[in-house]
Formats: sequence, structure tokens, C-alpha cells
Amino acid sequence: MGEHLTTQREDIRVANDRKKIRAAKVSVASNSFLVIAKLTAGFYMGSVSVISDGIHSGLDLAAAIIALAAVRQAAKPADRTHRFGHGKYENLAGIAEGFLIFVAAVAIIGNAFPRLFNPVEVEALGLGGLVVGTAILVNTLVSRYLMRVAHETDSPALKADAWHLRSDVYTSVGVLAGLGLIKLTGLAVFDPLVAIAVSLVILRAAYTLIWDSLRSLLDARLPEDDETIIHRVLGGFAPEFANYHALRTRKAGSEQHIDLHIVTASALPVAQAHSLCDRVEREITKVFPNSQVLIHIEPCDDECVVCGQGRTCSYSHIREKGQAGQVETIEFTPGKE
Repeated sequence: MGEHLTTQREDIRVANDRKKIRAAKVSVASNSFLVIAKLTAGFYMGSVSVISDGIHSGLDLAAAIIALAAVRQAAKPADRTHRFGHGKYENLAGIAEGFLIFVAAVAIIGNAFPRLFNPVEVEALGLGGLVVGTAILVNTLVSRYLMRVAHETDSPALKADAWHLRSDVYTSVGVLAGLGLIKLTGLAVFDPLVAIAVSLVILRAAYTLIWDSLRSLLDARLPEDDETIIHRVLGGFAPEFANYHALRTRKAGSEQHIDLHIVTASALPVAQAHSLCDRVEREITKVFPNSQVLIHIEPCDDECVVCGQGRTCSYSHIREKGQAGQVETIEFTPGKE
């Protein structure tokens, strides 16, 4: 049974890796097209906001390449050097992509700020609107696709890439609005103003990506809602063991690592204890398909005539003591360690 679970997990991992690599390739292709289109149009028009948008897309392309390299590296199986696999390459990619978004925002502000005091006339507004409008459509579709795959595979690298493109959509919408205002008012100052405004919006995305990836690299626990689900799964097996404790969770890339100790009757045969662990693991992996679960079995050290007689333990005496506060029980209050 344990071998079957391992094979099942491996099949899921391989399928998810293929999805992630395919999505990352789509992102590289779409960003390559948009970088060329935006920069060509921006220099032709003399528009700092369109050029800045092109710079942002250039960093999106770099981020997409980083994401592709990361998901390929993370797809490698565990080896002698990386016993827990290569999942954290995705977290490193998330940090790198977050910094790229930050650099993009700073570059936009740096290009736009001097134009506040020396506005430059923007030409060929129709061409700019066409290019930026196309970019909004392409990036919206691709970012939604990336975010969907990121949620399906729990990939931090693809999530970061999706946020890159989403921030690019915000930038492009702002640029399009700026071009419209210039056309309506004839005031070229709207070009740098809009460029600065959208840069402030994407700075928040950079902060969120970097912080989330750092949490995983520092082995922060899974979100409280996820741990609550794990406790519910374990509670479903309560009649078969005395209690459990030492639950620990963390994340590496798209993989959740979950380990805990389960206390069973001291007379329980090894085969039955192993079967119990397999069933618990199978139920957890139904909820978290890309998880690695490690369960340590401990024998109950409470003196009991039931074990001595070889009868099945109901654990009622342990639960009664647990209610009196003498042993740890399976009750769990969300938000408490």
C-alpha cells in the first residue's frame, strides 16, 4: 500500500511539472512579443509611459525566463545532495521576480520624474493605444492562465510570474488612460504622471511576492486554514489511536511537507500500525495532492490490562484522562500552537 501511495504521488508530481513548464513557456513567448511591440512603438512615439511599459514587459520577460528555469529545476527528483527535492528553487525564483518588479517600478519613476518638469510632446497616440490595448488583452489572458495553473499546482514561481503580468496589465491600463487624457486635454504632463502612479501600484505586488517566498524559505508553517484541515482529517481516525502530537508543516516550492507523531496501543501489531499510517497519509494527500507526509508511531505508555490481555483498545481510559488534562488529546483550537 505504501508503494502504491508513492507511485500515485509521483504521477501527480510529474503531471504538475508538465503543466508548470508548459505555462512558463507560454509566458516567455507572449512577453517576447510584447517587449518588441511596446519598445518599437514607444520610441517611435517618443512616449515615456509606453517606453516604461516596454521596460516593465522586458523585466516580465526576464521573470518568465527565471520562472521557466525554476520550474524545470524544481521538477528534478530528490538526489544525494537534495534529499527533500528541489522545490525551493521556485521560492528563490519568486524572490528574484519580486525584486525585478521592484526594479521595474524604480525604472519607471526614474524615467518619468524629469518629464514632470519638462513635458515632451507625444506623437502617434493611435498607434500607442493600439499597442497598449493589445498588451492588455494578451497579458490578461496569459496572467489568468498562469494563475490558474499556479493554483492547480501550488507553484510560487508561476504565481510570481502571473503577478508580473497582472502588474503589467495595471501599468498598461494606466498608460492607456494617460494617452487618452493627453488626447483630450493636449497636456503632455499626464504621460509621466500616469507612469509614476502605476509604478506605485506594482510596488505592492513586489512586496507580497518577496514576503511569501521568504516565508517558505524560512520554513514557516502552512496557513492556519490548511492546518485546520489536517486536524480534521486526523480527527476522523480518532477511534483508531490514542492521540497525536508534534504536528509540523512547511512548504518547499509547490510541495507541502507534513509530519506528526501518532500514539497507538502498545500491543498493536506493526503491520496494523503501518496500515493506519498509510490510510491517514492517503486521506491527507487527497486534500493536498502534492504533499509529503511523514508519520512517527509511538506506543501508548499508559499501564492498561487491556493491552496485556491482547484485546482491542478503545482508548476510553486515555480520553478520560485527557479530559482531566493529564494527557494530550486530539482537540484543536484554530490559531493556537
